[in-house]
Amino acid sequence: MQRTLLDRIDQVADDVVSLALRGADGPLAPWEPGAHVDLALPNWLTRQYSLCGDPADRATYRVAVRYDPLSRGGSEYIHRFLRPGRPLDVSLPRNHFPLLPAPRYLFLAGGIGITPVLPMLRAATAAGRPASLVYAGPSAATMPFADELRSAYGDAVRIVATRQHGRPDFGTLAAGLEPGTLVYCCGPASMLAAAEAAFPAGQLRTERFQPAPKVFAPATAFEAACARSGRTVQVDADESLLDALNHAGHSVPSGCREGVCGSCEVTVLDGEVEHRDDIGAPEGRMFACVSRALSPRLVLDL
Repeated sequence: MQRTLLDRIDQVADDVVSLALRGADGPLAPWEPGAHVDLALPNWLTRQYSLCGDPADRATYRVAVRYDPLSRGGSEYIHRFLRPGRPLDVSLPRNHFPLLPAPRYLFLAGGIGITPVLPMLRAATAAGRPASLVYAGPSAATMPFADELRSAYGDAVRIVATRQHGRPDFGTLAAGLEPGTLVYCCGPASMLAAAEAAFPAGQLRTERFQPAPKVFAPATAFEAACARSGRTVQVDADESLLDALNHAGHSVPSGCREGVCGSCEVTVLDGEVEHRDDIGAPEGRMFACVSRALSPRLVLDL
């Protein structure tokens, strides 16, 4: 974890605040567009937020947080109780939504989904690649950084207030897509579904803040053999691997507990994994909060 001080809190849209987190012990860890961090809050909760500042600024991280009326305690604490000057621990950045090389880009963002997209647009433009953004939200007042985007990128940014103008027509956008264009989309589930229906799978990259609905066979019990400690942990059918490991004394970091943030990644040395995450675990890895075993036993590097 990195120690930071909360330098500023700015209201950037209705129910959205931006946090500027200054490194307390010198430069912060480098990051690339699409990365996110775990933010450890003083109320003992850990939440994940996309970095939406400038990767060249090693002194400060910027994240934005929308207040959720159904908050489990994270956004509510930030909006109601967090104040400048507070020390906060922040993880090293992780990136499951990297900006890949392409001759041109189309970015699609909905609401708070602008956060990972904003530094992507900046990086693509700085690299001299043609790039455009379609940014949708209920109204201009609900869309963080809209003025910043208009000022910096002009006609390359299209702001769509959906209550007034309806949703963007992704079918028309897809029909006019030039060969080689990569499409990046982050937003609510309905926007992601519309993008997946309109754009070729090979050209579309998405990031979810909530897991996509999935159906799996009923969970079964299995064993997790921890190679370094020599201990074997029983994982019952009604508990996650993450909980079983933590209860057995193996402290595995965690965040979302939904398979979208990657905090609980563990290395698998042997056994067959049933991957239930939304990220796409690398070879030989799994996310312990949701994924399970298809074999009776997994061997973990713990």
